[in-house]
Amino acid sequence: MSLYWRIFGLNAVVLGTATALLLLAPVTVSVPVLLTEAVVLVGGLGVMLVANAALLRIGLAPLVRLTRLMTTVDLLRPGQRLSVRGHGEVAELITTFNAMLERLEGERAASSARALLAQETERRRIAQELHDEVGQSMTAILLGLKRAADEAPEPLRGELQQAQEITRASLDEVRRLVRRLRPGVLDDLGLVSALTSLATEFATHTGLRVLRRFDSDLPALDHETELVLYRVVQEGLTNVARHAGATRAEVGLRRAGDTVVLAVTDDGRGLGAAAEGAGIRGMRERALFVGASLDIVPVPPGGTEIRLTVPVPRKQP
Repeated sequence: MSLYWRIFGLNAVVLGTATALLLLAPVTVSVPVLLTEAVVLVGGLGVMLVANAALLRIGLAPLVRLTRLMTTVDLLRPGQRLSVRGHGEVAELITTFNAMLERLEGERAASSARALLAQETERRRIAQELHDEVGQSMTAILLGLKRAADEAPEPLRGELQQAQEITRASLDEVRRLVRRLRPGVLDDLGLVSALTSLATEFATHTGLRVLRRFDSDLPALDHETELVLYRVVQEGLTNVARHAGATRAEVGLRRAGDTVVLAVTDDGRGLGAAAEGAGIRGMRERALFVGASLDIVPVPPGGTEIRLTVPVPRKQP
């Protein structure tokens, strides 16, 4: 039955019931209307309006749920669907919306994958240029300054040695940027070693205490999944340093059935009611790339946990 006929039928039932009561009940209306008759008529009208409103609310409830989901749906949080009950125009509308939402989530995941792959390619290119061009040029400058300092008299030697230290510090910063852009240790030594190196470097530069808890029976993951895990830890620790006001952070990696769970926890002030920034949105896009789910939950008495649940790829027979 279409929505039009459903609403028409509900109103017809209410009005028909009222008409039947007036025809069959031994009640007449005086002229002028008596107070008791007016009370009965007003009460009957109130009952009809309440019944009509209740029936319409029940009939239009699926549309209210659909409107609420349409205003709150987020393609970075996949899986939000409405249940379909019965048949008719409303059920067909909800089914169409669910299908559209599934299609949009698939297109968003595909576009995010293309963007992330392009981003990683550009990161590798920039890291290679920094290493090959800027790094080698600064190394040559450092060697030239050393030779000049060895042959220069005082006080020029001291100034050249100071320039050496500045150049060496700048070269170390360039190397650190190269490691952030392209984690070579991830390709060479694997995920656990890369996360260990990342946590150690983070603790050195920020002064925060970073704990590591990695299971020994972690399954083998493909390169894209390992890169997503690495980038999520990288962004999570960066958020801890910038916004959390924490004194301690923990990076955990464990196996849970057919999934691998990554957790970045801190003891800071927590997110509160703050809106998600670009960093968290970027982590959600990376989670979509490998079919993972990202949850950000408070940790009592204070702090935040970023939890990434990644499905373990099945072994091919």
